Amino acid sequence: MLIPKKVEKALNEHLALEMGAIYHYLAVASWCDKERYEGASAFFHKQSAEEQLHFMKFFNYINEMGGHALVPELKKPLSVYKSIVEVCEKSLEAEKKVTKSVYNLVEVARSEHDHGTVEFLKFFIDEQREEEVQFTKLLDKIKLIGDGPQSLYYIDKEIEKLTAKAGKKDKKAAAGE
Repeated sequence: MLIPKKVEKALNEHLALEMGAIYHYLAVASWCDKERYEGASAFFHKQSAEEQLHFMKFFNYINEMGGHALVPELKKPLSVYKSIVEVCEKSLEAEKKVTKSVYNLVEVARSEHDHGTVEFLKFFIDEQREEEVQFTKLLDKIKLIGDGPQSLYYIDKEIEKLTAKAGKKDKKAAAGE
């Protein structure tokens, strides 16, 4: 086995957060659809798809390294929100939990001298930094725009811009840049 048991256990625990993120973003996208935030809905659908890729990277890594990836049990995510601001705040909170877990995984892998897993996790460290910065900037923009009824259109457009930005990032990643 190429992966220490302690690392395998920690990675399997992390899978629940990644799967939870998939469900969270799907629930948020559905709420945005219902509220007619079309730009935000597209963005959160894309976020969910990205989280599924992350989940599969962890899942496949565990198995590839001789471990046994376990499909996590999940509770239903929150599906009703008071505002688009709350949606973004909850999303930032969720990303911070994932970041904390990734950092914990690095510490566990280091303590077990599992250099391969430390190297594998570098991608996720960078990814989590981008996610937290993205939601922090978005919340800052919403504060500038305001969250009154007149402002909701502009907020939706700001979130929609993130979808286009993510698409460009995906194309660069696929091209190996």
